[in-house]
Amino acid sequence: MKVFKFGGASVSSTERIQQVAHILKSYQGEELLIVISAMGKTTNALEKVVEAFYDNKKDEALQLFEAIKHAHITTSKYLLVKNFNETLDRLTDFFTEVEWLLHDKPVQGFDYYYDQVVCIGELLSTVIVSAYLNEVGFSNHWVDVRDIIRTDDNFRDANIDWHYSSGKAENVVVPLLKEHKVIITQGFIGSTDEMESTTLGREGSDYTAAVFANLLNAEGQYIWKDVEGVMNADPKLFPDAQLLSELNYDEVIEMAYYGAQVIHPKTIKPLQNKGIPLYVKCFLDKELPGTVIHKKSLKGLPPIVVLKQNQALIQLHSLDFSFVGEKPVADLYQLLADSKIKPNLMQTGAVTIQVCLDNQTEKIEKLALAAAGIFDVQVETGLTLLTIRHYTQEVLQKMIAGKTVELLQQTPETVQVVLK
Repeated sequence: MKVFKFGGASVSSTERIQQVAHILKSYQGEELLIVISAMGKTTNALEKVVEAFYDNKKDEALQLFEAIKHAHITTSKYLLVKNFNETLDRLTDFFTEVEWLLHDKPVQGFDYYYDQVVCIGELLSTVIVSAYLNEVGFSNHWVDVRDIIRTDDNFRDANIDWHYSSGKAENVVVPLLKEHKVIITQGFIGSTDEMESTTLGREGSDYTAAVFANLLNAEGQYIWKDVEGVMNADPKLFPDAQLLSELNYDEVIEMAYYGAQVIHPKTIKPLQNKGIPLYVKCFLDKELPGTVIHKKSLKGLPPIVVLKQNQALIQLHSLDFSFVGEKPVADLYQLLADSKIKPNLMQTGAVTIQVCLDNQTEKIEKLALAAAGIFDVQVETGLTLLTIRHYTQEVLQKMIAGKTVELLQQTPETVQVVLK
């Protein structure tokens, strides 16, 4: 069996939902578990609902949610004929679930309410897509993923209970696949043992698909995107970017670590544990080969370029010119952890430490203030971090030509440069 994942862009319009059906008909008769995200910008819209509710702006929250309801009902009207009334009833149940909450007053933390409201986006989209696919002859069975994926109550970044979820996959999902062949379910969400909705954090839908691939021992996971596949650079910034036809797990994790918008590392781990290949396929042209990500070793990869804009460089100098030893470095790491800052690049000298990080003003000010008791602190902003995997000197010189190099760090495999 195969696991498919379609992101929000793939179901952002009636035309794109019809394209999903076109892709799936090529796999008629196969066992598929299909994970689908919320439509288009629905998650962003639901976030605004939560913010208004938590600010005690009940009327504004309800008004914002009314627009989301209208958009989904309109999409259903365009797509559905015989299944419309049944689908509207199912959508209304989910609408009511949110509206019941919005009429109350917040008494718990923001993250709790975020998960209760934002999870609805995936539920609404999958109800509509499942009904449409059934209507056009691609038979499928809809499943609420909250009945399968059990998590803890770390709202907005919940951790999966693998033992419980594995049992549910074996006892519920496997029999349903044998009976119906195709299951439609949601990414990004799960539930606690008290049946409170949770979300799984960044790239949660890709991760959900990988979890199911692992639990069901899938022959492959397929992520359908509106790009040709994984490229060696952002094609929006580098028109001559080329397709990487294959990568391995380690390379993808390295790329993601340095900031490439490819596949989140936590998506790779469940696949890597069982050696399941990941295919990144083109949603707009299913015939294109895309990219396969596997466990085999690879040689001869071209330079892979990652640019991170809006960077800050913090220069930390010991106050009394004493060496920057274990204690100051340990103190700095603790300050970074306390400020919830992940450095993108760090370099230590005899009496200085340089840290490159995303320019988040509030966090940087907090860090600089805390570090001032240990170091002389200077902050420079408006910088760019360039990372090149498998670099050549020719490519490096071309990328830094005409720019000021503030910091350079180099290994045989990877070079990173902070540029002004």
